[in-house]
Amino acid sequence: MTKQHIETTLVHAGRRKRYTQGSVNSVIQRASSLVFDSVEEKKRATKGRASGELFYGRRGTLTHFSLQEAMCELEGGAGCALFPCGAAAVANTVLAFVEQGDHILVTNSAYEPTQDLCTRILAKLGVTTSWFDPMVGENIADLVQPNTRIVFLESPGSITMEVQDIPAIVRAVRSKAPDAIIMIDNTWSAGVLFKALEFGIDISIQAGTKYLVGHSDAMIGTAVANERCWEQLRENAYLMGQMVDADTAYVTSRGLRTLAVRLRQHQESSIAVAQWLAEQPLVARVNHPALPQSPGHEFWKRDFLGCSGLFSFVLNKRLDDAAMAQFLDHFQHFSMAYSWGGFESLILANQPEELAAIRPGGQPDFNGTLVRLHIGLENVEDLIADLAAGFARIA
Repeated sequence: MTKQHIETTLVHAGRRKRYTQGSVNSVIQRASSLVFDSVEEKKRATKGRASGELFYGRRGTLTHFSLQEAMCELEGGAGCALFPCGAAAVANTVLAFVEQGDHILVTNSAYEPTQDLCTRILAKLGVTTSWFDPMVGENIADLVQPNTRIVFLESPGSITMEVQDIPAIVRAVRSKAPDAIIMIDNTWSAGVLFKALEFGIDISIQAGTKYLVGHSDAMIGTAVANERCWEQLRENAYLMGQMVDADTAYVTSRGLRTLAVRLRQHQESSIAVAQWLAEQPLVARVNHPALPQSPGHEFWKRDFLGCSGLFSFVLNKRLDDAAMAQFLDHFQHFSMAYSWGGFESLILANQPEELAAIRPGGQPDFNGTLVRLHIGLENVEDLIADLAAGFARIA
């Protein structure tokens, strides 16, 4: 079969006739109980319950199977587990592979709930966590212990956007701990811009809430695993009762069809805004992987197929509470909200001390207020004008 471009794959993945039943989109099959017409049919469903046979609603319906198949095709995995949100995907994927006495390595630029999982949940279970600088590269080998079970990456890093030298990290970990499970929070790339499993990573995790859904109206998490990890992840997720409803699986599948087009616009607009920001007197630094001054830019350029709409910049001063409100409260096109990845532009800000509190073992190397943007699908000239007005309010 001729290798397809990603745009074509996104349109067609998971759309076998079994799942569409003659329509364009996959069907929405809502079910808890699935009826068997004979003892023989029940036996067949029981035997194939982990491989796409209709068995019981918690194992999935045709709607779920369609999305799981599509995600495996996109990310090159042996299987895909679905979760009710990104945080659930991270937590349950980690929990599927650790036991008391294990040690895990986690980038200190990870999403804050990932850090909280380690400090508040895993610690109580007797699993210890060591944190590493996202720019550690091959020196991560010095941190691997005999009981290191998981190495957890996130690239670019949450908020500060460092891109890791993943090939060097994977080589170093494999040389010291061949059986360790390497996972990545791959949400920023939507699993499309960075092909994690092709780089030797075992499991690619996403908050599909972001780019996969794309419209800020549903929550879902995905974890695509390679052959050696899939069975254990699948069965542990099932035993922990992890699933999503059929309607959410459906809207996620539907979001895949426009993902390439949306990401292309997010990329074009975010680069334009980032380049404009880099020229502003009030901006000390722009953390956008596509810009040469951003940490790990050379790794992004080497390993990624593009960029999405999320990045941050640092002001050359620390805004006090009044200035922060004056800056953030009056935007026309940027809304203040958690999450990102939808069609709308978003803005949030963090003070250096707030970031220091969620950077275990590391401190921010700046003193000004950090602003995180998600660049949506609005006209880029309107977004730049909105930001210019915001700077005028604090000049």
